[in-house]
Amino acid sequence: ILIMRAVNLASTIREIKEKGVFCYCADADGESCYRTDMTGACALVVGSEGFGVSRLTRDLCDVVVSLPMKGEINSLNASVAAGVLMYEIRRQRDIKER
Repeated sequence: ILIMRAVNLASTIREIKEKGVFCYCADADGESCYRTDMTGACALVVGSEGFGVSRLTRDLCDVVVSLPMKGEINSLNASVAAGVLMYEIRRQRDIKER
């Protein structure tokens, strides 16, 4: 997995989208990651804890995805959410490769 930290996130998203990379934004009110095909070339944008991603960043991304939550848990630590989403991307790719 390639990991990148961007200085100007908006311009970076625009640049990678021009290269054919699909951008997913992680946010609590997005489409379930389990019902979203994430098998192609993609970038995952994870916002800060408590604030999430900015409106501009969210609007620039192709799809907003979320982790379905049960019970009284309404959010996860950003690094935990990123790890779960990256695992889901890998899991979907493994299934597709079979």
